[in-house]
Amino acid sequence: MYKPEHNYYWVWTLLCCLVAGCNKPGSAPGNTTPPAPPPTASGIPYWLTTGDKSNLLSRQTTALDFGSISNSLPVITVDSTHVYQPIDGFGYTLTSGSAQVINQLSPSEKNVLLNELFGSGETNLGINVLRIGIGATDLSAAVYSYDDMPAGQTDPSLLQFSLSPDQSSLIPLLKQIVLINPSIRLLATPWSAPVWMKDNNSAVGGSLLPANYSVYANYFVKYIQAMQAEGLPIYAITPQNEP
Repeated sequence: MYKPEHNYYWVWTLLCCLVAGCNKPGSAPGNTTPPAPPPTASGIPYWLTTGDKSNLLSRQTTALDFGSISNSLPVITVDSTHVYQPIDGFGYTLTSGSAQVINQLSPSEKNVLLNELFGSGETNLGINVLRIGIGATDLSAAVYSYDDMPAGQTDPSLLQFSLSPDQSSLIPLLKQIVLINPSIRLLATPWSAPVWMKDNNSAVGGSLLPANYSVYANYFVKYIQAMQAEGLPIYAITPQNEP
């Protein structure tokens, strides 16, 4: 039986560190043996974040009270016999920055990590939705799109479109993940259109020029087709990150 108290906190910490490329404060690099988490009075582990920031993903040691004492708070009734909206799955965002850090692991360490995150065993998380960037994200080592042009030049026919910026790190890692979970759903999101499509020629801020609406639509189509050719079918896209 999978015991969440063994992994939830450390998987969260690991994912945060993978994104930031850091080690847990106070631990030696490479030290992956965590101290035993404190028990709760009720035996149910849980973490708490509060609006006043007095708790920020803090492990709690007080008991969870599931008693019948009435209060004025809203009541959530769970009825497993009535389905309102199905859930496609749960997962995380895999940025090119995270991919670079994961690829620095040894082959055996990387295999253990990917199987723990995406495997279907009882002790694995079984992530089945993964968000990826269409081009660079805010956690990439450099700013890029899949159709970058020299300053002052445009490419409305998208003849220069290429996945090459992610061919060395992100795409190979995605292929490994798909081997572990062939049914994983890839959700793709752009942080910016290619800068020559925008009114400020920058990846930060600005707006898509109306003349490039159809060009940007074709950019999405070429992306989906190119990923499909890599054996990475895109399940869904969003038009923008945090619009």
